[in-house]
Amino acid sequence: MCRGRERERLVHASCREGGGGGGGGAHRRRRSSPARPFVRDRRFLRVFWFEGDADSPYSSQAATTEEVEEEGDGERGGGDAEVDSAAAATGARATAAAAAATTPRRQSPAGAGSPSQRDARWGDTSSYGARKKHRVFCQLPNSDWALCTVITTSGDDSVLKLPEGKVLRLKTESLEAANPEILDGVDDLMQLSYLSEPSVLYNLQYRYTQDLIYTKAGPVLVAVNPFKKVPLYGNEYIDAYRNKTKDSPHVYAIADSALREMKRDEVNQSIIISGESGAGKTETAKIAMQYLASLGGGGGIEYEILQTNPILEAFGNAKTLRNDNSSRFGKLIEIHFSTTGRICGAMIQTFLLEKSRVVQCAVGERSYHIFYQLCAGAPASLRDKLNMKKADEYKYLKQSCCYSIAGVDDAQMFRTVTEAMNIVHISKEDQDNVFTMVSAVLWLGDVSFTVIDNENHVEIVVDEAAETVARLLGCSIEDLNLALSKRHMKVNNENIVQKLTLSQAIDTRDALAKSLYASLFEWLVEQINKSLSVGKRRTGRSISILDIYGFESFDRNSFEQFCINYANERLQQHFNRHLFKLEQEEYVEDGIDWAKVEFEDNQNCLNLFEKKPLGLLSLLDEESTFPNATDLTFANKLKQHLNNNSCFRGERGKAFAVRHYAGEVAYDTSGFLEKNRDLLHMDSIQFLAKCKSSLPQMFASKMLSQSDNPLPVPYRNSAADSQKLSVAMKFKGQLFQLMQRLESTTPHFIRCIKPNNLQLPAIYEQGLVLQQLKCCGVLEVVRISRSGYPTRMTHQKFARRYGFLLLEDVASQDPLSVSVAILHQFNILPEMYQVGYTKLFFRTGQIGKLEDTRNRTLHGILRVQSCFRGHQARRHARERIRGVLALQSFIRGENARKMYSSLARKHRAAIILQRNLKCWLARRYFVNIRKASVVIQSGIRGCLVRRCAGNVDLLNVLREFESKKEVEGDQILIKASFLAELQRRILKAEATVREKDEENEMLQQRLQQYENRWSEYEQKMKAMEEMWQKQMRSLQSSLSVAKKSLALDETPRMSDSSVDQSWESNGVHIGSASQLVPRTVGREMNASISVISRLAEEFEQRSQVFADDAKFLVEVKSGQADASLNPDMELRRLKQNFDSWKKDFGSRIRETKVILNKLGSGNESSPNSVKRKWWGRLNTSKFS
Repeated sequence: MCRGRERERLVHASCREGGGGGGGGAHRRRRSSPARPFVRDRRFLRVFWFEGDADSPYSSQAATTEEVEEEGDGERGGGDAEVDSAAAATGARATAAAAAATTPRRQSPAGAGSPSQRDARWGDTSSYGARKKHRVFCQLPNSDWALCTVITTSGDDSVLKLPEGKVLRLKTESLEAANPEILDGVDDLMQLSYLSEPSVLYNLQYRYTQDLIYTKAGPVLVAVNPFKKVPLYGNEYIDAYRNKTKDSPHVYAIADSALREMKRDEVNQSIIISGESGAGKTETAKIAMQYLASLGGGGGIEYEILQTNPILEAFGNAKTLRNDNSSRFGKLIEIHFSTTGRICGAMIQTFLLEKSRVVQCAVGERSYHIFYQLCAGAPASLRDKLNMKKADEYKYLKQSCCYSIAGVDDAQMFRTVTEAMNIVHISKEDQDNVFTMVSAVLWLGDVSFTVIDNENHVEIVVDEAAETVARLLGCSIEDLNLALSKRHMKVNNENIVQKLTLSQAIDTRDALAKSLYASLFEWLVEQINKSLSVGKRRTGRSISILDIYGFESFDRNSFEQFCINYANERLQQHFNRHLFKLEQEEYVEDGIDWAKVEFEDNQNCLNLFEKKPLGLLSLLDEESTFPNATDLTFANKLKQHLNNNSCFRGERGKAFAVRHYAGEVAYDTSGFLEKNRDLLHMDSIQFLAKCKSSLPQMFASKMLSQSDNPLPVPYRNSAADSQKLSVAMKFKGQLFQLMQRLESTTPHFIRCIKPNNLQLPAIYEQGLVLQQLKCCGVLEVVRISRSGYPTRMTHQKFARRYGFLLLEDVASQDPLSVSVAILHQFNILPEMYQVGYTKLFFRTGQIGKLEDTRNRTLHGILRVQSCFRGHQARRHARERIRGVLALQSFIRGENARKMYSSLARKHRAAIILQRNLKCWLARRYFVNIRKASVVIQSGIRGCLVRRCAGNVDLLNVLREFESKKEVEGDQILIKASFLAELQRRILKAEATVREKDEENEMLQQRLQQYENRWSEYEQKMKAMEEMWQKQMRSLQSSLSVAKKSLALDETPRMSDSSVDQSWESNGVHIGSASQLVPRTVGREMNASISVISRLAEEFEQRSQVFADDAKFLVEVKSGQADASLNPDMELRRLKQNFDSWKKDFGSRIRETKVILNKLGSGNESSPNSVKRKWWGRLNTSKFS
């Protein structure tokens, strides 16, 4: 990935410089030459050639642009133009990274002078002199290094231009040479031409600003903490490094290399991660474990291994001023693999837990995470059981006034820890016991004392804290008081009980708390190891990941830094031996002559620590056994015995200094003896053994089992003083075992660097980084690696890369002959290289001349290629444009033809639709007219038939009556009672007719309303029909409208023929019923009465039928009833039928009146007057 980015940067830089970037002289003449048009295609050429330069020793990158500017420099004029050009080239730079990409480069040695001078250019001892247009590093007043450009040089002074535009005049001898731009951001510091502090700092910063946090320094991986998430991890990157598609520096690459070497060589591997607090050691170890788990997983054990991290971080990490998640212990994780390369188990070993943090931590820091996680995340049942309080209520925790970490949820982390415990098979009961011990440690800090006499002797205060501690540990208050306020001593075979003073009691309480927590941490690690044990699956193959403290040098260094720096001295010696062993093995294998490389051996410093009986550790252990010894007496003893040692320097008071490999460190002996003893008195151990809880008993048993034989000295207080080794000697033993284990492995080194103390991204403090580089020995590593033959290349690769530079044809020769011919042609000095069996070995910088010549040659080839490819590209472009135009014309013509065909089909279809629609409308109009004509005809004919049928019946009755009267000759008298009955019925019928007339008037009003609405509807319909006819002129819209109108207008209508037929049938029935031929006068009267009764019945039936029909049509009109008919049309027909029936019925009543007048002419006057009145009213009444 790094090479790809560098290649892309070079391509863009070359395009800018080749296409008009800042050049002069011959370069400007080339820009104005007729060959200018093909410059735009040069980027394609450069990409082609750079991708083919896989064999370059400079990260597969070729400095093609450098040579162009160098030729221009050789042909340029003098001073002022060059100064102006440099100012123009550097004035716009804002940062050092931008300056590295835009400033001019150093001149080529080709124009420097004679061949001897050119050859001397490549020597390791060649001096550096500031020259115009060069980039150099100058040290600013704040001790930071800045990348500058040399404007002019006169005598011993040089005028420099800073990136921000300022101009300085400095001594030339104070300047440090800067590497050419082609080497900016290289992924291996060994590739730097000038290896110095500022060049290394600049290279790391250049990569850091691009989120490239990993850089190689020979065999060491340097990891700069980004303090943010960077897109360099995940399954995609794991697969890339597993498949070797990425080769840039990465933790994944280190882990992959370790795994492959373990399988290939069947040798155990180790990954040693070091760095100061906050540098990212723990995260780096996690990333390495993640990669190994991904490649070697499959059985589930890898997930358990990863889940040990939350547990160890909760119980062993804390917030410090330098790091929010600082590991306060060292750990070695040994991951075991099966014969198939799968993870089959693991084992964890811890070193030097910082126990003092349990009882004391500085302001702004926190104690171990588990205390705060338990207070924040414990469930209610567990809080009640442990009598938990808030974190700011415990004395041990509130002394630092820091209870939380920004962005961290302690309650959620507690749940994560419990889940991890479940995964590594720690039972629920054991988890409860662990949290009980954690709570007991917190409550121990709240145990207070009260003075009981004048000698400042104390006893514990029986309060909530004391009762809670006794309940959690499973002891009585009396036993707790005895363990914290009294001490049993044996003097001259006599047991003496000594009361403790307040300070002694507090120290005893704190020592018990520290011992409880340390023992709990060790027990947790043992339980994890049991869960991860490999058992019978052990094969002996393993990869160990060592996460240990780096070299530390603070303003005040105490016992912890003393032990840490001793461990780093041991690791540095291991690193040096391994480094030179690999170098020497490779030299021997290739059969070259080599001289022993001198390096600064730190054996003298290790002797200062380990020598007996006058080494630092021995003297410390000896002084710790004296009861009256103090830190001052220990410091004086060191000065007395070690002043002659070159690595030791005594200072005033309690201080002394040690000259480590990374620099001199001054130590303050305050607290050395107490921290080294770190002994728990036998009374406290016996107290733990008496507790009913299982864990304290186990802790006490282990402490007693670790007791050594008492030392033969008379000044021993009790057996407790010899219960175990001192902390320093125990740490020395652990370190010795660790080094034995590492010596049997192939090591891989990762140095973690912290870029700033603010723990913020994008901030790079040069002073802090430089201090860590020195402490990690990175600069020394690169220097040692470069002191031999750092540049190595196989014969085949060398011949393939530089063979085309030879003047004669060497295609048929072997790679070794070609390689030797190249070296002779370019006058490489024999002392600057070695020819091995399979490789060529070069000293630093010797490959540069070949690279320069190769790049110039390639640059000329690139120009020819760019011109030819530009011509080809333009020719192909013209051909493609012609082809595209032909295709476009064909496609457009085809589309036009298809569109015309579609429009023609639509036009024909529209004409057919219009014709059919017009025919359909004409047929519908004709059918409607015909139906209306038939209805009118049927109504008229029915009316005529009914009228004629009623008159014939009455005439027949009259004729029969007159004929009978003439024949018989006597006058028949109609009884008055009979006529009265007839008149009554007629009056009743008249009243009924009036009521029905009123109802008919209401119906006529409703019909009038409906007719009005119908007229409006007809007008709307006519308007709609006119609109339809207009719309039919448009083919597209008329089709949809016609179809919709057709669907709506074809709804069947129900005709009225059934109604008319019913009327006609009723009329016929009445007419036929009135044809009576009475034979006697009584029968004739009965016939008349029957006619009148039938008229009345007909009136009732017809009125009911009209009322029901009208009501039904009204309901249909209002939507209350459903029917497939037109209510308005039916109402109009009903009105017409009613009018015709009313007219016919009135005529028949008049005819009946005439007949009745003839029948009743002979009665008395009163009935006649009544009859006349009724008929008068009947004549004057109007049927509406």
